[in-house]
Amino acid sequence: MEFTPSDTITIEVLINASTEQVWNAWTNPLIVLKWFGSDPNGKGLKAELDVRPGGRFEITFENADRTQHTCFGVYTEVQRFNKLSFTWTWKSEPGVESFVTVLLAPVNNMTKVTFEHANVGTLSSHDYLAGWKRTFERLEQTLKQK
Repeated sequence: MEFTPSDTITIEVLINASTEQVWNAWTNPLIVLKWFGSDPNGKGLKAELDVRPGGRFEITFENADRTQHTCFGVYTEVQRFNKLSFTWTWKSEPGVESFVTVLLAPVNNMTKVTFEHANVGTLSSHDYLAGWKRTFERLEQTLKQK
C-alpha cells in the first residue's frame, strides 16, 4: 500500500507546561483519562498503558452522546520526556493500523509538541485532523488545571 502526504496529519502546538508535565499527560493513565478524546464534554473510561518499546496500550473514552471509542496499539519508541511512537488501531476498525509520533521540545518555560499521525489512509471513518485538534485543546485545559 502506498501513502501520500495526505495520509499524514501533523499538528504543532506550544503548551504552557514543562516537557515532564506533557510527557506525564501522555504516559500516566490517570492523567490520560482526564483529556483523551475529541469531545469537549466526553470522559475517559479506561486507560491501560505499558509505556516501553513493545508495550501495549488501550484507551476507552465516551462522548457526551454516550458513544464509546477504544483505541489500542504498541509502543515502538520511547525516549523519556522527548519522543513517543506507537501504532494506532480503533477497536471498531480492526486491521486498519496507523502510526503516531509525539515529539516534545522545551521552548522557554513551555513545551513544543510536534504530533504526527501517519498512514491514516482512507479506510478509517474518523476525521483525524479535527479530532486531534480538539483533543489537544482538552490536553491544554487539563494541564492548565495543575
